[in-house]
Amino acid sequence: MSSVPVNIGAAATVAIVPRNRKKSLLKFWPVVMTLIALAYMALVLVVPLVAVFTEALRKGLGYYFAAIVEPDALSAIKLTLIAAAIAVPLNLVFGIAAAWAIAKFDFRGKSLLITLIDLPFTVSPVVAGLIYVLVFGLQGWFGPWLSDHDIKVIFAIPGIVLATIFVTFPFIARELIPLMQAQGREEEEAAVVLGANGWQTFWRITLPNVKWGLLYGVILCNARAMGEFGAVSVVSGHIRGFTNTLPLHVEILYNEYNSAAAFACASLLAFLGLITLVIKTIVEHRFLRESR
Repeated sequence: MSSVPVNIGAAATVAIVPRNRKKSLLKFWPVVMTLIALAYMALVLVVPLVAVFTEALRKGLGYYFAAIVEPDALSAIKLTLIAAAIAVPLNLVFGIAAAWAIAKFDFRGKSLLITLIDLPFTVSPVVAGLIYVLVFGLQGWFGPWLSDHDIKVIFAIPGIVLATIFVTFPFIARELIPLMQAQGREEEEAAVVLGANGWQTFWRITLPNVKWGLLYGVILCNARAMGEFGAVSVVSGHIRGFTNTLPLHVEILYNEYNSAAAFACASLLAFLGLITLVIKTIVEHRFLRESR
């Protein structure tokens, strides 16, 4: 048999070179992916944010502050704060109660309760607003009774508050449920064995253990309440100076081709988003530091 001479050294070199090239290419992948992520964030987040403030200040600081302190704008800001001031505490109480019941106790209907909590995530805000119109509107189920007793829900502040509560309903509960489930029930059971009642167990053990998660949920709930547009737009009636929240006021100004004033008011919502982001980062940092 004839043997073919093989240069072992050359073959090894050929095999090593592609591997070295692959390793060198893999070293660049983290850098490439990071650059792609930064470019995407700049395109989606930074550029629109810069555009908002640039357009808001296009006519100068005088026009900027005049657009913010204009009576209709102040009324919209006030109504936005009122809706958030009512919706957030109510969702805070419900979120804590629901999370405590779901995470710490076993009962019939737990899955149904979790499904109902997630309902606002699956329903369009516009549909949520239409639901309240069908229930409390003049032609709705309770409309004639409300009209007879001179109670206004739709196209009034109560309807705006109800719509805001609905869209912000899951935030605090959904933030606390997994946290309480991860912590377990051992500390509460030990407190009960030592003689503590339900309220003592809740105030001295459960609530301190979830304080950072609770604050995180409140921050997200408040940001969502102040920035809600779809559901509030349906139930507000767009009555300028009376039932317009800040997002609705921005829409009206923009539709009137008053873009500088619209972006001036929109910059307030942008400031809210930036402040929310900073507070959220601080809360996450404190929570991670305490959990170590």
